[in-house]
Amino acid sequence: MPTIDLAELAAAANGFVLHFLAAVALSALFGFCYLQITPYAEFKLIRAGKTAPALAFSGAVLGFALALAGAIANSVSFTDMLIWAGVAFFVQTLVFVGVRLAFADLCERIAGDEIGPAVVLAGFSLAAGVLNAACMSY
Repeated sequence: MPTIDLAELAAAANGFVLHFLAAVALSALFGFCYLQITPYAEFKLIRAGKTAPALAFSGAVLGFALALAGAIANSVSFTDMLIWAGVAFFVQTLVFVGVRLAFADLCERIAGDEIGPAVVLAGFSLAAGVLNAACMSY
């Protein structure tokens, strides 16, 4: 039966805790900043039972989380992970700006609870997250 090196186990646990807490904090920061750049009040609309803002916001957060997972899995250090998280943050912000430019009335339609534009935004956000995560390799 193999022996367990407690020092290695403790180091792995510390790395897990550090990365997990950083991921939670970075995700919260991304969510907060994303809410600031959208011209509609997602949480107010979601509390009112609107589906489209919930879908669009969830897609953005999941897209960021996918890219962040890639950064955590492929980074060579904690600092490297933070840099790649910044790239993911930037890319997700660009996705929102790009989709908003492509669909001039995107925000009004999402705020009006139209599902189609929300699905498009969520889809682009998820696609960017997947591609971003895949590109974060050495």
